[in-house]
Amino acid sequence: MRIPGTAVIEGDQLVSTSPATGGEAGRVPVAGTADVVRAVEQARVAGNWWAGLGFTGRRERLLRWRRLLAQRMEQLAELVHAEGGKPIPDALVEIVIAVEHIDWAARNARRVLGARRVRSRLVLAEFSAHLEYQPYGVVGVIGPWNYPVFTPIGSLAYALAAGNAVVFKPSEYTPVVGQWLVDTFAEVVPEQPVFTAVHGLGDVGAALCRAGVDKLAFTGSAATARKVMAACAESLTPVLLEAGGKDAMIVDADADLDAAAEACVWGAMTNAGQTCIGIERVYAVEPVFDAFVDKVVERAGRLTVGPDDADIGPITMPSQLDVIRQHISDALARGGRAALGGPDAVQPPYAHPTVLVDVPEDSVAVREETFGPTLTINRVRDADEAVARANALPYGLGGSVFGRRRAASVARRLRSGMASVNSTLTFAGMSTLPFGGVGESGFGRIHGADGLREFARAKAVTRRRARSLLPSTTFERTPADVARLVKAVKMLYGR
Repeated sequence: MRIPGTAVIEGDQLVSTSPATGGEAGRVPVAGTADVVRAVEQARVAGNWWAGLGFTGRRERLLRWRRLLAQRMEQLAELVHAEGGKPIPDALVEIVIAVEHIDWAARNARRVLGARRVRSRLVLAEFSAHLEYQPYGVVGVIGPWNYPVFTPIGSLAYALAAGNAVVFKPSEYTPVVGQWLVDTFAEVVPEQPVFTAVHGLGDVGAALCRAGVDKLAFTGSAATARKVMAACAESLTPVLLEAGGKDAMIVDADADLDAAAEACVWGAMTNAGQTCIGIERVYAVEPVFDAFVDKVVERAGRLTVGPDDADIGPITMPSQLDVIRQHISDALARGGRAALGGPDAVQPPYAHPTVLVDVPEDSVAVREETFGPTLTINRVRDADEAVARANALPYGLGGSVFGRRRAASVARRLRSGMASVNSTLTFAGMSTLPFGGVGESGFGRIHGADGLREFARAKAVTRRRARSLLPSTTFERTPADVARLVKAVKMLYGR
C-alpha cells in the first residue's frame, strides 16, 4: 500500500493513489519532453482539421461529447471520488456544472466569434469594416486537482468551441480523471487527436509551456503561475492564469443570518475547503457578529468527515495538511480563538471543520491561502471597514456579500473578478458570466463570451466600397482635400 494521495512514477507510468486509502486509483504513461513536442505537433495538424469543420461541425461534436458525459456522470463521479477523495455528491455537482459549460460554449461560439460587419466612421467612410475571431491553433491547458473536471473544462471546452486543438496536462494527483475526459472525447471525435493529454510532474507542464503551443491556460498557485508565465515569455506565448484566492465574505447588519450562515459553511467547507473561490475570511459587522458566529458553528459542527458518504472527504494533497495545521496554530498563537475545531482538527488524511474568530489581520490564516475546511470570522465596525479589509490582500478572485439595502453596491466595491450577493460561489456555475481574477489571482477569463474570445484572435478586415469623398490616406490628396477633412471634423466634433 502506498502513501495516500501520492503521485508516484514507476518506470514509464504515473501511478495515482486514493488520498483516503492509499489504494491505486489508476495509472497513465509519463510523457518526456519529446512526447510533449510530438503531441503539440500532432495537435496542430488535428487543429487545422477541427477548425475546418466550422462552428456547425464543432457544435455537433461538442454536443455529442456533452451527451456522453451526461450519460456517464455516475462513472466519472466514482473516478473523481477514488482519485481525489471528493464525496460523490460533490463530484456529481461538479460534473453537472461542467456539462452545462460545454453546452453553452458549443451553442454560443458562432454568435460570439462569428464574422460580422462593424460600422465605419467618418475618416474612412468609403470602407466597410469587418471583424472575425480566428482560433489560435493549439492551446495548452494545465489543470488542477481540486476540481479536475469543472476547472479544465472551463478552458478546454471554450478553446475547442473556438476552433483550437487542445493538449491537456492534468494534475499529477488526478491524471486518470484527465485521461478519462480525453478518451471520452475521442469516442465522439475519432478522426483526429484534437484533444490529447500528456502526463507527469511539473517538468511536463514546463515542457508544454515551451513546446510551441499558441496559448496556454493555467490554474494553480500564484508561485507556479509565475513560473508558467516566465517559461511562456521565452517565446512570447500568451497566457491565461487563474492563480488562487483568499476570498472574503461580508455580512452586513441587515443580512438574513440563517441564509448567510448556510451559504458561508458551504462556501468555506465544500470539497474540504479545497476551492480556489472558497470563502476563507468573513467580516461580520458588530451588531450581528455573535449571532452569525453561533449559526456558522452550529452548522459546521454538524458536518461529517470520512472516506465515504461523508460531507467532507480527505485532503487530496498530503503536504497541505501541514499548511492547514500551521495556519490554525498561528492564528491561535496570535490571540485568535477557535469557536470550532482547532489544532487537533487535522487528523491525516482529514481536516475537520475549524472556525477561528478575532484572528489578527497579519496572521497567515488571514493573509495566505489555507485550502482546507477552515474559516476566520472577524468583527468590523461597518461594511466600509469590511470592504477595506477584504481588499487589503493582493488576491482578487471572488467574494460574497450578504445584506439587503447596500449589498449590491458593496459587492461592486470588492477588488475581485467576481462576487455573489446573498450566495457564495454561484458565479462559477453561471456559464454566461466570465470567470477570473485580478492581482495575485491572475488574469484572463474563462466562461461566457469573454471565455470564448480568450481563445481566439480578433481579425480586423477593411474593404473599399466607394470612392473617397474626403481622401486622407493617400499621397494624391490635395491641400483642398485636407482642408475639407479638417472642416468636417470641426463641424462634427469641435462644437
